[in-house]
Amino acid sequence: MKIFKNKILIVVFLSLVAFVSCDESHFLEEINPNAITTETFWQSEKQFNSALTTVYGALQFQSVSGGELQYEFVLGDICGTESWYRPNAFRNLTYNDGIYHVTDKWNELYVGIFRANQVVQFIQEADPTVFNGNSKAEIEAQARFLRAFFYFQVAHTYGGGVIHDKVAEGLEDFNKPFSSIEAITTQMIIPDLEFAIDNLPQVWSDDDDTGRATWGAATTLLGKVYLYDENWSMAAGLFKEVIDSGVYSLTRDITDNFWHENEFNEESIFEVNYSFDIAPGVPGAAVDDNANESGAESSALATAVGQLNFGAFNTILPSYILHEMLVYDEVDPDNPINDGNQESRRMNATIAPRNGEGLYYGVPYGTKGGWAFGQSAYVKKHSNWYHLPAEPAQSRSGINFRHMRYADVLLMYAEAIINASGDFTTAIEYVDMVRRRAGVYTLQQYMDMNGGMFPQFHVSRQVHGAHPMVPANAENVLTHIQRVERTLELCFEGHRWKDLVRWGIVKEVFDELNADEQWREANKDGVLQVNDGGIAPLFILERIRPDFNLASQNYNASQHDYFPIPSGEVQTNEGLSN
Repeated sequence: MKIFKNKILIVVFLSLVAFVSCDESHFLEEINPNAITTETFWQSEKQFNSALTTVYGALQFQSVSGGELQYEFVLGDICGTESWYRPNAFRNLTYNDGIYHVTDKWNELYVGIFRANQVVQFIQEADPTVFNGNSKAEIEAQARFLRAFFYFQVAHTYGGGVIHDKVAEGLEDFNKPFSSIEAITTQMIIPDLEFAIDNLPQVWSDDDDTGRATWGAATTLLGKVYLYDENWSMAAGLFKEVIDSGVYSLTRDITDNFWHENEFNEESIFEVNYSFDIAPGVPGAAVDDNANESGAESSALATAVGQLNFGAFNTILPSYILHEMLVYDEVDPDNPINDGNQESRRMNATIAPRNGEGLYYGVPYGTKGGWAFGQSAYVKKHSNWYHLPAEPAQSRSGINFRHMRYADVLLMYAEAIINASGDFTTAIEYVDMVRRRAGVYTLQQYMDMNGGMFPQFHVSRQVHGAHPMVPANAENVLTHIQRVERTLELCFEGHRWKDLVRWGIVKEVFDELNADEQWREANKDGVLQVNDGGIAPLFILERIRPDFNLASQNYNASQHDYFPIPSGEVQTNEGLSN
C-alpha cells in the first residue's frame, strides 16, 4: 500500500496464530520454518515499520477515506441525491443495521484497530536494542495515534463501540459489551493521543516520511475530542498550540487541498495517500485485505462525486442551500487573491454550477449534458475536473483525502473560544482568515459597511427575499460558524453530519430546508424553467428536487444521530446481548 511520499509499495500479511496443545499421543509436531508467526515476525525495526504500514493502509479503505463516504455526505444539509441512487436510503434516513456502509465502515475501522493493536502490543515485548534512536517510541506513537483516530470514528459514527485494546487470544476476547462514547474516549482515545503528542515530531526530517502522523495531527485530534465533549477551554488551548506552532498555514489557493497536485502542503495536518499509478487495472474500491485481488491504492470518491456525463455517477448533488450560499459568497475585488473572477475561489473549488467560470473537465460549462431535472450543480471537490477530460475507468483516482487541515483548526478554535469565554471578537479574526483566503468579504468588512452588522447567509435569499442583517455578538457569530463558515469551507470532507449532531440542530436544519423546498414548489414560476435558461441564482430546470422532505419527517435523534450496531456484529458478539 502506498503510504508515504516515496510511494514505496509494501505489502505485509500479519496473522494471529493460535496454538492448540497436544496430548502425548501426538509424538511429532512439524513447524514450517518459512511461516511467519508472531514469534518470528516481531524481531526488527524494519518489521515493526512494515506492520505499521498496514495500519496506515487501513486508512485507504473506502468507508474511511474513499468512495463510500458519499453515504455520510448525504446525511446533512450540504447535499441531496436522486431516488434511484444508493445514497437515497441515507438521505431519507431509511437505512438499517444491515445496509452496506453501516456494516462496511464498522468492519474497516476495526481492521485498522486490530492492526494498530498488534503494533502497540508486540512493541512492548520487543528487544529495545533492535531500534535506532527514538524509533521505538515513534512507531508506538504512530500506531496509537492511528488507533485513536479509528476509535474516534467508531465512537462518533456509532455512538460508542466495542473496546478491543489488545490482540484477541480466545473467543472470550471477541465477546465484549458495547461501550459509550465517554468510555472509549477516556479509556482509549485520550491516553493514546497524549502518548502520541509526547512522542511524535512536529515534522519528519526525512522527506520519505512525509505522510506519517505528527505532533500536529495528534494535538488537533485531541482538541477535537475535547471540542466534541464541550470542554471548550481545553479544546481552545490545544488548537492554539497548533496555530502558534508555526508549522501550518493556509494555502493561497484553496483548491490545492482537493487535487493531486501540491499534496501534503502547508495546510495539511493529516491526509490519506492515494495513487492512480500504483496497482494499475485494479478497481478503485478494491481493499488491501481481499484474498482474491490486490489493493487498489486508489480512491473511488472521484467517480462517486463527479458528473455523469464525464464518466462519473454524481450520486451526491449539492443542496440548493449550499449552492445558494456559494453564489452569495461575495468576491472582494480588492483582495489580491482574486483576478477578475466573479465566483469566489471557494465556490470554484467546491461545486460546478450551470454558469460556472473557466473550464470543467477541459470544456466550457454546459458543453455536455447535465444541469437539468432539478440538478442545479455538481460536486467538484475530490473529482478530477481540473486536469482530465473524464473520470478514469474502474473508478480510480489518486487524489489524497484530507482528514485534518489548518482551516478546520482555525474554525474549531473560533468556535471553542466563543463557547469558552464569549470572545466573539477574537473568533471573528480567525473566521476572517478563512474568508480572506476564499477571496470573499470578511465579517469585519461587512460590519464596517453595515454599522456593526453582517448578513445571515444561511437564510435563503431566494426564498425570503434578503439575507437578514444581525449584530455581531457571541450567539450570531457562533451561528455563522455553524451554519455558514463550516458548511462552505469544509463540505464533503466528512465533518458535516457529526457537526450537526453534536450541536443538536439536525431537526431544526431539516425543517428549515424542507420549508424552503415547499416554498420553491409552490412558487415554481419564479424559481425554475422547464427548458434551457433557468432563473437566477440557481438556474433550476424542470423540477424542484425534494432533498429534505422525507429526512425532515423521518428524523429521530435517538435513531439517526448515530448508525446502529451492524447486525452481523450483534449476531456474532455475545457480549452485546448481555
